[in-house]
Amino acid sequence: MDFSDLGKMKEMMSQAKQMQEEMEQKLASTVVEATSGGGVVTVKMNGKKEVLKLKIDPTVMGSSASDLELLEDLIIAAMNEAGRRADQAMQSSVKGMMGGLNLPDLPGLN
Repeated sequence: MDFSDLGKMKEMMSQAKQMQEEMEQKLASTVVEATSGGGVVTVKMNGKKEVLKLKIDPTVMGSSASDLELLEDLIIAAMNEAGRRADQAMQSSVKGMMGGLNLPDLPGLN
């Protein structure tokens, strides 16, 4: 390995660090929303998969145990869907960012 290779390696590491910082900012600023039960439960989540808001339609509140179980299931479904949407949004962002680099094709990013 000669010194020009070391310079290229340093440049690549610097680019990687910058990309990581940009990714952290994107994760925090990306917001997705998902609903379940026809809009009975709505979850807003950021790209870090932190729940920002949970909204439950008051009409779903019943007095039986089965109503409570249904509500719990709807919350789980909305949170899981929001997580999937956050993953999709971040995968799109990563592909866009990686497109600007002259890297060989990497498995899983094409």
